[in-house]
Formats: sequence, C-alpha cells, structure tokens
Amino acid sequence: MRYDDRRAAGQLLAEGLAELRGQDVVVLGLPRGGVPVAAEVARRLGAPLDVLVVRKLGVPDQPEWAFGAIGEHGVRVLNPDVIGEAGLDSTEQEAVESVERAELERRVRSYRQERDALPVDGRTAVVVDDGLATGATAEAACRVVRGQGAARIVLAVPVGPEHSVARLRQVADDVVCPQTHQVLGSVGAWYRNFAQVSDAEVTSLLAEAARATPRSPDVAGPTEQAGPVSPSDREVLIPAAGARVGARLVVPEGASAAVAFAHGSGSSRHSPRNQYVATALNRAGLATLLLDLLTDDEAHDRHNVFDILLLARRLHAASLWLRGETGLPVAYFGASTGAAAALEAAALSGSDVRSVVSRGGRPDLATPAALTRLRAPTLLIVGSRDTQVLSLNRLAADRMHCEHRIAVVPGATHLFEEPGTLTTVAELARDWFTTHADRLPAPF
Repeated sequence: MRYDDRRAAGQLLAEGLAELRGQDVVVLGLPRGGVPVAAEVARRLGAPLDVLVVRKLGVPDQPEWAFGAIGEHGVRVLNPDVIGEAGLDSTEQEAVESVERAELERRVRSYRQERDALPVDGRTAVVVDDGLATGATAEAACRVVRGQGAARIVLAVPVGPEHSVARLRQVADDVVCPQTHQVLGSVGAWYRNFAQVSDAEVTSLLAEAARATPRSPDVAGPTEQAGPVSPSDREVLIPAAGARVGARLVVPEGASAAVAFAHGSGSSRHSPRNQYVATALNRAGLATLLLDLLTDDEAHDRHNVFDILLLARRLHAASLWLRGETGLPVAYFGASTGAAAALEAAALSGSDVRSVVSRGGRPDLATPAALTRLRAPTLLIVGSRDTQVLSLNRLAADRMHCEHRIAVVPGATHLFEEPGTLTTVAELARDWFTTHADRLPAPF
C-alpha cells in the first residue's frame, strides 16, 4: 500500500500508537521528512511535538561509517568497536564532533526559533521518521534519546525493511511499523507524493504545534490539563438495536456530511484499510464514524457475522445517532458483508441516506427487495482480479433502480493489498461522497 503523502502516513501510523493517548508522551520528529509525519501523530495523540536533531559521527574519509552520534545537551553515544577498528584517537574524534556539534546547534536554532527543547527525562519518547532505509539514523536517534533520560522509547515509522525493523527492536523498547518488506527499495517509492521537506516547513509545523499543544504536566498550572484528545476525534459507545457498540467519531471543522462505516466479516473499527479510507475522507471535509456492528462476544459467533438484517438494524440506529450528534447528512461505506448491511440500512432509511459506497462488498447478500427499493446513489468498487465478487456485484447492480456505478480497480484483489489500489479506493469514495453530499436521492 502506498501512502498519499507524509501526512496520511502519520495519521495511519497514529492508529498503532493509540494506547499512548493520555500518557506522558512527547513526539519527536526526525528532520526533515519525519516532522510532517510526527506532526500528525502528535495531533492525534494529543501530545506535544518537538524536533529531534541528531548528527552521526563519521569516520574521517569514510563519513558513512559512523563511530557514534550526538544530540542536544551534550549527549554523545560512541561505538567502541568502530573506534577500535578505525584506529581513531581522541583528537580525531573531537575534531569530527566539533564540526557536527556546530551543525546540530545551527539546525536546532533554526527549527525551534528560540523555544526551549521539550524535556524527555522520565517520559515516553515517540521517535518518528518517514521511513527506514538502513535504519542508522533511527538507531542513533533512539540512543541519543536514551541518553537524555527517556523512560521508554517507541520508534514509529510508516514503512521499513524487515531486517532493519528487527535490529531496531534491540535499541528501542517498541517499534511500530505498519508496513515491513523483505525488499524495500527506496522509501519514496511507498509514497505517491514524496516531495522534499524544507527547513521552513519544519519550522512552521513546530511553531503550529507549540501554539496548539498545552504545556506538559511538569509545568502545567493547577487548572490546566495536559494533552487532551480533541473533541472532534473521540471514541464513543452507541446504543444500537439491543447493544452498545464501540465507534470512533472524527468530525473535521466545517464538515459537509458524515460517513458511517460498516465493516466486513471478521473486521472491526480498527481495520487499517477502513482507517486509511476514513482519513482520506476526513481530509476532504467529511466526518467519519468507524463502527463495530457487533460486540466482542457477538463477533465470535459466525452466525452473527453473516446476519445481514441484524447488522443493518445496528447501522440504521447508529446513523440516527450520528445525524443527531453532528447535524450532518449521512452516507454509508461498506466492506465485504458490511456492504450488504449498508444497502439494507439505506433501503430502510429511504431518502435519509445520501449515498453508499461498497469496497470489495457482497451486495448480493442484501435482500432483492432492498436492492430494488434502494434510492441512495451507490458506487460498487471491486478489484479486477477479484473475479467472483465482481460477478456478484454485477448481478446485484442489475436489481438496482437507483443511480449506481461499478468501478473496477485494475490489478486489485479482494483486499486491495497491491500498491496504490487502496489509494484509488479512497479517491473514488471521496469523489462519490462529496459529489452527493448536498443532493437528496431522486424519488422513483
């Protein structure tokens, strides 16, 4: 899966760090490319953001061969094995460090604009970059943060090679990397937009975060709270047809509509694919409700997973709650069996549901009456290599009298795991929802 850009990568990366919300955390971005990723992680965790400037100490005449690294506050981490193998004496080491220390301090002054560094002593430090290549810089960063007294170090990167991730687990207390590959190639190959990040952008992101984030607990006043989660991004429990189901509600400022997600069999609101699509919709000004239609106990019974009418009733109840909570028109996004539930619920709601999008869905599991009665404009997205499901979507579409379209994603299989295919899904869904956000379904 390719990321749209560093911001999208940070939003998805933050999902794997959700357990850190509300803890004493500081997010540290490696300049320059890691800072836009870290900014999104910090925003979603409600945590302060700072820059982590480290400089590798390279052997003279072989600068890529690092004998150590330095960080702020005089922190120095040395590798005795390399020093011994290279035959470096103390004078040579000091000469290299002097040059790198001057460059480190210059960058720190430029990025922070006279602000003090955030303290990491005794805290959980989340070290963020936009990807791993050799992992040398990330390793140096973790060692420097350890030297600054961090109680726990979490290295978070969107993509990296398996061997580097495994090695870095020996350096950091935890490594979060949603995508690992045996052969990575370049980090930029895993982004659709990997434009160079400027020093000015880093400075701007840090300044914005400093204005938006409350002070850390050790300096907070008696009436202040540290690191609250924004009320526009919160976990909720929704009463729905005999149960209270968990959900995550995100409402961007000025949202034009709200999209409720109906997950497929064996999935939940933590599905990384649906989270990825939801993030793309949020960037387009659409609110999202990632919703579990079954409780944990219910989900263990496969009969419940395929009880489309039960799932539809839950989704319908949740959409009524969503409309009352946000005051926005509601649309549905369904995956696998969740697509059938979305179509059933939309048919039940009549003109109240603005549109429906299905990803790799099983609309054939909806009742024929619901497909015929459906009024909401419906987009069915299917992978070209998911031939059986594509045939089932075509059969279901033949029963529909509403506005509808089948979008076939070239080269995609059922789970849209191929590079770039899930991005295509997100773009198709975004365009369908935004086009129909202000339109009422046409009457028969």
